[in-house]
Amino acid sequence: MLLGGALLSKEIIRRLLVLFYSMVALTVHLSLFIFTWYSFYARVILYPFWYRGNLLLFAVYITILYMAFQLIGGNRLNYARTSDIVYSNWLSIVIVNIIMYAQVSLIARQFVDVSPFLWMCIIQLIFIFAWVLFFKRLYTVYFPPKKMLMIIGNPNVAELKSKLDIDPTAFDVAKSVYLSQGLKSVLDDVNKFDDIIIADVDAKQRNIILKYCYEQSKRVFMTPKISDIIIRGSSNVHLFDTPLLLSNNHGLRFEEEIIKRLIDSFCSLLGLVLLAPLFLLIAILIKIYDKGPVFYTQERLTKGGKVFNIYKFRSMKVDSEADQVARLASIDDERITPLGKFLRKSHIDELPQLFNILIGDMSIVGPRPERPDIADQYLKIIPEFSYRLKVKAGLTGYAQVYGQYNTTPYDKLKLDLFYIENYSVWRDFGIILFTLKIIFEKEKSDGVDQMQITAIKEQSELND
Repeated sequence: MLLGGALLSKEIIRRLLVLFYSMVALTVHLSLFIFTWYSFYARVILYPFWYRGNLLLFAVYITILYMAFQLIGGNRLNYARTSDIVYSNWLSIVIVNIIMYAQVSLIARQFVDVSPFLWMCIIQLIFIFAWVLFFKRLYTVYFPPKKMLMIIGNPNVAELKSKLDIDPTAFDVAKSVYLSQGLKSVLDDVNKFDDIIIADVDAKQRNIILKYCYEQSKRVFMTPKISDIIIRGSSNVHLFDTPLLLSNNHGLRFEEEIIKRLIDSFCSLLGLVLLAPLFLLIAILIKIYDKGPVFYTQERLTKGGKVFNIYKFRSMKVDSEADQVARLASIDDERITPLGKFLRKSHIDELPQLFNILIGDMSIVGPRPERPDIADQYLKIIPEFSYRLKVKAGLTGYAQVYGQYNTTPYDKLKLDLFYIENYSVWRDFGIILFTLKIIFEKEKSDGVDQMQITAIKEQSELND
């Protein structure tokens, strides 16, 4: 009992520490905005606000900023890397300041001087870097990562440990055990750790381990199976005194598809208009390099298995697939042109897909469209791969934000299904913001390693 009370007290302290981190950051940002408002804008507006009007403007600023921090993940001190927290906060600040500059200009009925906002933004970015760096170290000192036990059911997922080892300040896998050693031996090891990771254990044995961990108040992380993701998207229904889970399994609801289509049409048209000068510049550069075609078209799959031609800026040499063999781009692929490397790293080569979105083949957010021949290869090994075709393919997606270019197809499928089963407009907005955050991250645009197996997974991993 005393141990449980001590753990509860430590958890309360941890939450208070995170709250203190957030409150200080929000207070500093709000103070800088208030200073900027009163020093440079409040007095020059033709019809200045009175006291309550100023308070309302400050309330709008702090509310939008808090929502941006929560949405983009600027407060995840426990698991996120320091660089991720910094980038998330930076992106939040830039987006919110752009919104507030537009709002101040509307209040003034003219475009106001942008330099005070720029200086405010620079100071905020410097503060964020220093504050996150300091507080992350402080947090790690008082709350170091707990020693974790990893229970492995399928040897092929042992690579998960190497991913967790990337940031030792978040996860510390002290021991890995294989279920083949025997369930009793595994449960004995569970008693020695507070945090447990269950990696691809079959359902029957996983249920035993989960119930045991629940009884012992152990915190559990686990890699989900496809059936788990479908269940997570279910809604609660009660038949008299019997609880039921309802899983519709139809993809998006009718009204969700209508709203999503309206947003796609408006945003793609606006994007094409705003990016027209950039499109023209890239077209000229591609023509200058090798006089080949500007755009590259390729057959891809979208909702219901429909085949369509996707548009991209050409980043590879002409006739790079003259042998008609479909293959993924690899790291240091010789087929990619020097300009193409930049286009791929910045993801600018994907922008012509705004045409696909405008005509209805794609959506802004959704599973990335796969080539029919490569999809056929995946389907032979992963029959559930077609589940991702319950919605339109997307320019960006949940798997693109939380995975990498070379993430295995099975893991990408899980991410895509999580998006489909937990869809919301709010989630779409969050994915778009996350896309802006990770757009220049190298691991998001790298090709697959030449030795990496992308289509083949052991059958035991797929037993859902």
